[in-house]
Amino acid sequence: MFGFFDTHRRPPDVRRIAPQAATACAKIHAQSFAYPWSAADFETLLAARDVIGEAAMAAAWWGKSAELAGFILSRRVLDEAEILTIAVAPEFRRKGIGSALLGVHLATLAAQGTKALFLEVEAGNQAALALYTQFGFQQVGERQAYYRKADGPPTTALVLRRDFR
Repeated sequence: MFGFFDTHRRPPDVRRIAPQAATACAKIHAQSFAYPWSAADFETLLAARDVIGEAAMAAAWWGKSAELAGFILSRRVLDEAEILTIAVAPEFRRKGIGSALLGVHLATLAAQGTKALFLEVEAGNQAALALYTQFGFQQVGERQAYYRKADGPPTTALVLRRDFR
């Protein structure tokens, strides 16, 4: 498939993300969540000193520049962090982008001295739960009616934690 990223042949280029990616992040976030964040929201987050983020870039093909395939952002306070969001563009899903992002992100946080990482995930999001379980996250709580849905009642969020050794 021409122009598509193939993780079996070439691993994603995961690198630090900059505020210049705010518009691309907002576009992917809008394709991933019922209530997306704006480009201005992302610009503020990406410029914040306590926010750590990585981007997965799809390989450039036929003279095209690499494009943002997905991203992950966390906020770090002292020795704890929380994943604020992780999103992968629809055309790049199920190609190992989420795993690559999370793996690099965990290494980045560990190198900065993070002792515990938290996140919230929709209880019914089986793909995300499988990813987080693969990386050692465990449920430590839940928030009833936490996620608003565009087409139904709010859903439960599971609170997950991963400790660093």
